[in-house]
Amino acid sequence: MSEAIERFGGAETEWLDLSTGINPHPYPIPPKFSETAWSALPAQKAYDQLIGAARQAYLVPDHLGLTAGPGTQLLLSLLPRLLPEGPVALAAPTYSSHSDVWTRDGRKPVELSSIYALPADARIVLLVNPNNPDGQLVDVKSLLEIARTVTERGGYLLVDEAFADVMPGSSLLPHIGDENILILRSFGKFFGLAGLRLGFLAGPAEITTKLTALLESWCLSGPALELGSAALKDHAWQKTMNRQLVDEMADLGLILQQNMLSVFGGTPLYALAGTRNAAKLHEALAQQRIWTRIFDYAPTWIRFGLPGSTDNLERLSGALAEAQKEL
Repeated sequence: MSEAIERFGGAETEWLDLSTGINPHPYPIPPKFSETAWSALPAQKAYDQLIGAARQAYLVPDHLGLTAGPGTQLLLSLLPRLLPEGPVALAAPTYSSHSDVWTRDGRKPVELSSIYALPADARIVLLVNPNNPDGQLVDVKSLLEIARTVTERGGYLLVDEAFADVMPGSSLLPHIGDENILILRSFGKFFGLAGLRLGFLAGPAEITTKLTALLESWCLSGPALELGSAALKDHAWQKTMNRQLVDEMADLGLILQQNMLSVFGGTPLYALAGTRNAAKLHEALAQQRIWTRIFDYAPTWIRFGLPGSTDNLERLSGALAEAQKEL
């Protein structure tokens, strides 16, 4: 939002931020945490409870290790230190930080237009599943075949499942055997609590143990441990929220189509649409204090997060109708 305000003015409260894929309905924060959540150093017992809740929520097999850290952004930035040398392949286009992390490590990834066409020398294969921004899904059987190929090379398949919570059944985690697979899971997007900074890495214990050592003691705050455990254990809230997000995305898709936008991708947390000049539409909406996401590599793509309320949806509809006059 800082970029939007700097370029187009207005106070933060005036803006409708649709640029992210974060749930606009956050998990309810309790009015009061335990007495020690803020005052004491985080205890190992609280961490263990969080890991237990995450194992159950994400269906992590017992033979895999699981590590929690202050957001998946930090976790993915540490992975080049832990994984073997060799070429990196990345299913693209996708979340740019994956490429940035490996490029900084001196191993700029080869970008793949198809995950099924792996370079013969790739030892680290990365993909976001479901993908950001188009929501594309690679099926479990194909992922396991890819994982077995890179495992034979002494490498790893790294899957970022940041949006798997909103697409039940899409996760590779429950199906992992002895393949070299690492799975990133983001807490903040589905639970709408990105500011809590909480994320997980599941995979072979030798990797997760080393990652835990890199993070060192007390990497998570007491409130993050407490609230994270409560939310991950609340399966009823998760089921209800998933249904609500699907309904709201259907409403958003209808509004976009009624305003001459072709929706061709996304998840229940964001819709990817096509238009002749996405940058011009993005700017026209910004003039009305609505912030969206566009992409340098695809000038016809524009992404919309969920508005979060009927009033906001109506506001977007009116703004789109006004913007279309300028296109």
